[in-house]
Amino acid sequence: MWFPEIRSPTSLRLTNGDAWDRSSMRMASPFVVFSKQGHDSHPSLDHLVVLVFGAVLEVVCVSLPGYIIARLGHFDADKQKFLANLNVMLFTPCLIFTKLASQLNADKLVELGVIPIIFVIQTLVSYLVAMIVTKCFGFNKRASNFVTAMGVFGNSNSLPISLVISLSQTLKGLHWDKIPGDNDDEVAARGILYLMIFQQLGQLVRWSWGYHVLLAPKDKYDEYNDESIEEGRYRGEHHSSEEEQSLLLGIDPNEMDNEGTLGAPESPSQTDGSEIYEPAGRTPVVGSSRGSPSESEDESDTIRKAPMKIHPTGFPDHIQGDFDGNDDADGILSFPSIRASGESETPSGIKGLWARTKPACKSIKSRVSEKLVTTAQKMFNALPRPIQTSLLALYGIWVRVYTFLWEFMNPPLWAMLFAVVVASVPDLQRLFFEEESFINTSVTSAIKSSAGVAVPLILVVLGANLARNTQKRENIDAEEKQIGTKLLVASLICRMLLPTLIMAPILAVFAKYVPVSILDDPIFVIVCFLLTGAPSALQLAQICQINNVYEAVMGKILFQSYVIWILPSTLLLVMCALEVVEWAK
Repeated sequence: MWFPEIRSPTSLRLTNGDAWDRSSMRMASPFVVFSKQGHDSHPSLDHLVVLVFGAVLEVVCVSLPGYIIARLGHFDADKQKFLANLNVMLFTPCLIFTKLASQLNADKLVELGVIPIIFVIQTLVSYLVAMIVTKCFGFNKRASNFVTAMGVFGNSNSLPISLVISLSQTLKGLHWDKIPGDNDDEVAARGILYLMIFQQLGQLVRWSWGYHVLLAPKDKYDEYNDESIEEGRYRGEHHSSEEEQSLLLGIDPNEMDNEGTLGAPESPSQTDGSEIYEPAGRTPVVGSSRGSPSESEDESDTIRKAPMKIHPTGFPDHIQGDFDGNDDADGILSFPSIRASGESETPSGIKGLWARTKPACKSIKSRVSEKLVTTAQKMFNALPRPIQTSLLALYGIWVRVYTFLWEFMNPPLWAMLFAVVVASVPDLQRLFFEEESFINTSVTSAIKSSAGVAVPLILVVLGANLARNTQKRENIDAEEKQIGTKLLVASLICRMLLPTLIMAPILAVFAKYVPVSILDDPIFVIVCFLLTGAPSALQLAQICQINNVYEAVMGKILFQSYVIWILPSTLLLVMCALEVVEWAK
């Protein structure tokens, strides 16, 4: 149990220490200048600079190989996405479970309620700061929303987690004096717990408000409608000369039907990729066998003259028939199976067992399902009308809850929920984390091994993302070229400067006067300060690529914040946090 009891009101009284100047009867500032001797809670200034620099350099050293490998071309965007998704789906949930389930306590979960309050205050402060800064720069609505997104959504995952782990091993003033036997591992575990809660709150807002509003595509803004219409008109004129296209393809325009299309409509592969893009669709690969020249001419005439029926899926019927497994689909572009003359269609023996039994299994499943549905429908119709209405209402509520859970929940959230359940039941917690238990030596040990991969993998992908997002882009919008530098400066001010100046006194007041136990925890104060001035979230680059929103500026923001300003920013934030911890005692 690492959460002490809520502080009594007597702990809020002023003492005879340095916090109160009796001669002038006024409160001293919590942000005093570091002395060479330092305070009890932290080392001297020069030693602190070395420790923070070492923590930041550790992060750089782990992420640098990912940057180099990506620059060499061996770590492309698809591989980065795969590893990032693997981390989110597997290793990060293991990290969350091991840290939360072993640290939480059922009696002290309510103490974490202060985290959403601080998150709302931080978000509101960043939003107001962004509104003021964008007004001063004179940005339009789209640019203002971009700067707001950069200021509101900070990195609460990769960089802060790595810094917290490094600082917990280097700074000795982070041990909580109200926890007997507190050590560096416990400090790191508590810091990760706090960060994970902040992260999930940020994810919720980032992929709702951020994705659909602040970083919406260009065509969502009324001020760009005329430009979009003009681009569409030019694009239509470019593709309107059907006769020229027909002559270039060697096709007689007279063979076109009344709608201006050939007897054989264009397949999806013939459409302009810039107009229709279906990343999740299935692309058929058309194969053809070479025959005699006469056969090729006959096939060409058939394609040119015989109209093709289009399946609702968008493919011609004879192609769709092959997808659906229809044996009677014998079109020109069908995919005939290549078999030897004496080979049967279904393999004999064990290899063909499933192929022979699959139709029967499908038939049995269909009949059983139909029977169950019919029986349930009869039972439901036999019930009184009020009961039917109540059951329908309950079913509607269940469908909404089920849909919400599967849309909102993700593997880290499921891991957090499972960790809370385990931590709330003492018997389960002992079962998973008691040293000599069978579950601890097998299941928990395996989870801990997977959890150790999470942070290094996060940093390697971070370096690769920086390499990809900081590369020069050729096709840059004229508006982006004109205001790109202003967007960069405004985003850095709204993310790494002004929110820290405003939130630092607020956090100091919280730590001094709010009677919640975790506000006494030095690592919690450091986490809050790191999040106020953390760089913009890396996921914003992904959203900008999806919606085509100032991608070049986004790359410059990531380079400036994660490479240039990370060291002085982290040093300043840690110094302020330690001063607040000292002042709040």
